[in-house]
Amino acid sequence: MKKALVLGAGGFIGGHLVNRLKNEDYWVRGVDIKTHEYVKSTANEFKKGDLRDPRFVKEILDQPFDEVYQLAADMGGAGFIFSGENDADIMHNSAMINLNVVEASVKAGVKKIFYSSSACMYPERNQMDPENPNCKEDSAYPAEPDSEYGWEKLFSERFYLAANRNYGIDIRIARFHNIFGPEGSWTDGREKAPAAFCRKVAEAPDGGEIKMWGDGEQTRSFLYIDECLEGVRRLMESDFMGPVNIGSDEMVSINELANLAMDIAGKSQSIKHIPGPLGVRGRNSDNVLIKEKLGWAPNWSLRQGMELTYKWIAEQVNKKQFMLND
Repeated sequence: MKKALVLGAGGFIGGHLVNRLKNEDYWVRGVDIKTHEYVKSTANEFKKGDLRDPRFVKEILDQPFDEVYQLAADMGGAGFIFSGENDADIMHNSAMINLNVVEASVKAGVKKIFYSSSACMYPERNQMDPENPNCKEDSAYPAEPDSEYGWEKLFSERFYLAANRNYGIDIRIARFHNIFGPEGSWTDGREKAPAAFCRKVAEAPDGGEIKMWGDGEQTRSFLYIDECLEGVRRLMESDFMGPVNIGSDEMVSINELANLAMDIAGKSQSIKHIPGPLGVRGRNSDNVLIKEKLGWAPNWSLRQGMELTYKWIAEQVNKKQFMLND
């Protein structure tokens, strides 16, 4: 039986990854600074602690795990990343985690580490045209991320690659593009666009109004959680180190995303465009390299994932309203 360590197991992607690995008959230790907000972890062991503390990281990396999945990071949606109020914490917290994880993994004899990077590390200059963004893996340099979150991700990518060269530890790196689905942040200020619009549409009455930052013409692609995990597992089983995009290449405007949520809900609502943090004007996953290296690329439609996500978030909204009215 293979043993895996999932760091960030109390979060959205980490929680789903634990389930996936358990279904593949792994023995799994989950680790996070918090327990999962919505579900009980299925990990064989769950250790709660701060990965910024090297002593704690040494404790949880006490054996040569077959695979370590490093998903832990200080992150969130545009309202968290682009406000400018969290930059130092984002860079410090995530960098400390990665520095500690590599050091302890080398000492423990870990066989392979997966690192979850982000499309936020791509140059801002290549994402100004909402219709033609360039997010090919080899477009990363000269570096010019649009946020400190992106700069930290780029630094950590280089650190993991250096650890491979200098310490001989096997590394896999994926750049995630807006992963979404049930059991993730939807109302705490760290939620991403799909969850935010599912919540807004669910909360507002038919004929009502929802608010949106910017003109809504900025473009993005969004990847459902199950497809993300399929890509991660295929990358780990391959001999390709990466970095590689794991994302959908179905690009939509944010206006289209909001209208899709309304259509799924069977509601007709107006959109009020207001000032707010936006990020780049256009971003889409370029899937040429993943098809070449893994012989696979995500193929779920955005609607498939949004239907499942809206159903879960609408249930959460109803529970919240019931508790407030009780």
